[in-house]
Amino acid sequence: MRRLVAGFMLALVAAASGAQSPSPVATASPKVLRYALRIAETGFDPAQITDLYSRTIAANIFEAPYQYEFLARPVRLRPSTAAAMPEMSDDFKTFTIRIKPGIFFTDDPAFAGKPRELVAADYVYSIKRIFDPRWKSPHLSTIQEDQILGLDELRVAALKGKPFNYDRDVPGMRAIDRYTLQFRLGSPNPRFADRLSDASMVGAVAREVVEANVDRTMEHPVGTGPFKLTRWNRSSLIVLDKNPGYRDQYYDEEAPADDPIAQAAVARLKGRKLPMIDRVEVSIIEEAQPRWLSFLNAEMDLTEQVPEDFTEVAIPNNKLAPNLAKRGIYAVRYPRADAAVSYFGMTDPVVGGYTPARVALRRAIALAVDVDQEIRVVRRGQAIPGQSLLPPGVSGYDASFKSEMSEFDRGRAKALLDLYGYVDRDGDGWREQPDGSPLQIEYATQPDGFNRQLITQWKKNMDAVGIRMVFRNAKWPENLKASRAGKLQMWGVGESGGPDGGDFLVLGYSKSVGQGNLARFDLPEYDRLYELQKSLPDGPERLAIMTRAKELLIAYMPYKVHVHRVWTDLAQPWVIGYHRNVFLREFWKFVDVDNDEKARRAR
Repeated sequence: MRRLVAGFMLALVAAASGAQSPSPVATASPKVLRYALRIAETGFDPAQITDLYSRTIAANIFEAPYQYEFLARPVRLRPSTAAAMPEMSDDFKTFTIRIKPGIFFTDDPAFAGKPRELVAADYVYSIKRIFDPRWKSPHLSTIQEDQILGLDELRVAALKGKPFNYDRDVPGMRAIDRYTLQFRLGSPNPRFADRLSDASMVGAVAREVVEANVDRTMEHPVGTGPFKLTRWNRSSLIVLDKNPGYRDQYYDEEAPADDPIAQAAVARLKGRKLPMIDRVEVSIIEEAQPRWLSFLNAEMDLTEQVPEDFTEVAIPNNKLAPNLAKRGIYAVRYPRADAAVSYFGMTDPVVGGYTPARVALRRAIALAVDVDQEIRVVRRGQAIPGQSLLPPGVSGYDASFKSEMSEFDRGRAKALLDLYGYVDRDGDGWREQPDGSPLQIEYATQPDGFNRQLITQWKKNMDAVGIRMVFRNAKWPENLKASRAGKLQMWGVGESGGPDGGDFLVLGYSKSVGQGNLARFDLPEYDRLYELQKSLPDGPERLAIMTRAKELLIAYMPYKVHVHRVWTDLAQPWVIGYHRNVFLREFWKFVDVDNDEKARRAR
């Protein structure tokens, strides 16, 4: 607001003094999109980041060969830096991709003043980095699933003390020529192109930039995307400016016929050069109230997810409040295609393990959780109960599938605990373990208002069945670090993925332990099913295998799935074209900011 008023006053002074007005291009105010994230970022190196917030930033700096269409429903994949969809062999093991010529990285001192073109070898290098032990990449197990031939051997040699050999050719990933990239996999993967759509994981980085900033890769991202990082105040403010050298791309989206907001955006923006905004300012505001007030005061141009505490004010009965509609604010409501879960550390001596007693303890804890009350009281109705890890909108989801995962039954929970020896032996009101030792569950959480409400529900639920639960409070990045090291007994997190349900089933895959599989679940039968479904094309056979895998996760309960969330985002009237595709993080280039409308409403 202060910047806007200051600019207006300068114009008045110039007019009063008779100064000649500069050209419209020179005086045009930059178009700035401002919004807030609820959790702090960790950095911007695709090989090292895994949290949603850092990946959202990185996906707007780096580019993958493919991306999902912005408005299409159901989702569709299309080329990004690739010239076309990949050529696939009949056995789904060989993929050949041609990269578009004439795409350039943003300027950087590492390029010595020369334009640096994106070439196929950049993707080879970027994916090899995930296998280099130096970077401790959280994506390693994800890419290892694809069995790109020869990459594991490079990693094994480096683990034995040899430098990671980026110059050694591997049969599974080659730059055939300057613009042609070929992958050869050890097992079939009909959906491999989906893997190459995540710019925050496989986005192209330039080798010379990494080598010139080897200890600063998290803070020095240089990509080919529509934006570049220009300011980073850790855990406070992230500023990205439009990439002046971004190639010619134009708004050419198709809106669903039943979506008037998307239809209006297409009508207004069709043919516009991307990106349409000049700058994005992302603030970190962890508490819900200041985040909400910043939007109401027009200090933010949009708010992702109306905070639960304010849903009744902002969207009573899930409809935009009349006072907000009168201001021209508009709402975009959508299922998140995610799963809010609490996981059990499967190697923990109290809640982990595969014996009947430990399975009974986890199932009893899950049955004692009143998910309906959590949805009503804490989430303010902005979620649906989870029946499995797979959320609506992904392959393998079945709306008719019902399971114990969503049940609330304190009587059954108590009966299970009694049956397996988790009883109160000393009369203090708390159950002991079958061997008589104390039973105490430690649940990791974060120090914000929303999580305080969640743990209040946890304590109430556990008290009701005689289980003592205590809470370990730390910032989210600290909990994530401890979780990857296997040091947390329980933790509640949100899990998200792509449109393929296999992205959620990986949470139980043993080769993803410590990365996607935070619970450290390890069951050979589950691994077999997971690998089998991954190799099959979509269809009834794959769906049956995915269903069996879901059932194993329910039976052993390494994860208590609480809900699948439904979000409502709000945008100010001067934000044009805002929509949401949960499988596309790089949405900034598809929106515009109308400064004239913004100024008019400020007066």
